[in-house]
Amino acid sequence: MIVTVTLNPAVDKSASVHQVQPDRKLRCSAPSHEPGGGGINVARAVKKLGGKAATVWMKGGPTGERLRKLLEAEQIDSYPVPFAKDTRQNLTVFEDTTGRQYRFTMPGPEVKEDEAAGVIEQIKSLNPDFLVLSGSLPPGVPRDFYARIVKESASSAKVIIDSSGDPLLHGLRAGVFLTKPNLTELRHIAGETVESDSQIKHAAQAIVREGQADIVAVSLGSAGAFYVEDECIDRIYAPTVTIKSKVGAGDSMVAGIVLKLEENWQPKDAVRYGVAAGAAAVMTPGTELCRFQDTEHLFDQMKIEEELYLARR
Repeated sequence: MIVTVTLNPAVDKSASVHQVQPDRKLRCSAPSHEPGGGGINVARAVKKLGGKAATVWMKGGPTGERLRKLLEAEQIDSYPVPFAKDTRQNLTVFEDTTGRQYRFTMPGPEVKEDEAAGVIEQIKSLNPDFLVLSGSLPPGVPRDFYARIVKESASSAKVIIDSSGDPLLHGLRAGVFLTKPNLTELRHIAGETVESDSQIKHAAQAIVREGQADIVAVSLGSAGAFYVEDECIDRIYAPTVTIKSKVGAGDSMVAGIVLKLEENWQPKDAVRYGVAAGAAAVMTPGTELCRFQDTEHLFDQMKIEEELYLARR
């Protein structure tokens, strides 16, 4: 069973406008609304890839109820944990004349520590095999809360953490199965400059050596990923695709990884599939996540290219 956790979810509103200009009333298209937040998007992407994941999230006020209905409409197994304030909303505006995308991310509402504790109890009741901790923590929740989840409710689960800043640092100190930092996050973990391939490998190996994660998949965006496990270091190259929107690529990558781990794939192959899912996500417009057929096609393409590369060596 895959369970994802989102402590700072959102309803993502998106619309388009002819041109963004200051000091003018801009006439937008009719808005669309989607469930949002790291763990929620991972669960949605898992479903798009043919799998199934349950999601535990913080639900507050009328926006939280709207989010619950959106998840219900997508047939996502949803386990909301109530809190007193209203779930946040984010806004994305697409400029038709340039194709640019403007993303307005709102701060999360304050969540009391005792309210957030309900997340731990919900995870315990589900007893997942794989637990994905994804996204930011809202105000009021201790920065070490991901570490608390790992220690108190995930003793039998393989934990994947995809966050940033102090929540990621604390979560790693508790020891997880896999983490997927990008370069900015890897620099924060290492506390030093990380630019070259050798520096990336060294920083990722340090995470594994220190027992913070069994596997590190360093996301390099369009350049693919580095896979690091024990003494194994491998570069996974992403397929070349036409970029329409980078929104949801990281969540799609995590979804591809955890889905294939649940299906008992070898971890390196699961990460390779995750890279394909991330590439598939950037092919889709707006806030849309990866598509199954695109992901399968790109993964097959990656296998062929790797076989040709190995044959030339």
